[in-house]
Amino acid sequence: QLRLVESGGGSVQAGGSLRLSCTASITTQNRYCVAWFRQVPGKQREGVALIDNDGTAYYTDSVKGRFTISRDNAKTTLYLEMNDLRPEDTAMYFCGADRLYGLSDRCPRLDLVGEYNIWGQGTQVTVSS
Repeated sequence: QLRLVESGGGSVQAGGSLRLSCTASITTQNRYCVAWFRQVPGKQREGVALIDNDGTAYYTDSVKGRFTISRDNAKTTLYLEMNDLRPEDTAMYFCGADRLYGLSDRCPRLDLVGEYNIWGQGTQVTVSS
């Protein structure tokens, strides 16, 4: 029903930039929230950025001022512009989706990772010092 495909990862030096894309393919009329997450081996998946259905963007504290989330008008592609990258940003980046039901229009907060249950395959970001 919903398929997510991430792209745009790579290896950069500290201070560099990358732009990640998450393309959503949907075959139903269901509504979803889609957000960016990242995970380092051995650690829990962490919410990075979310753009709610009213257009409000939310970020985890460590990326505020450096990362920008956006989406295209058709809402089929979600972007994550990452600037001033740091070695601690190294991780596998995923987009995750949560289905909205009824009149609900609010996306789960970034810290509620378990609410998101549809995942892409991820794209690796490696930042060297």
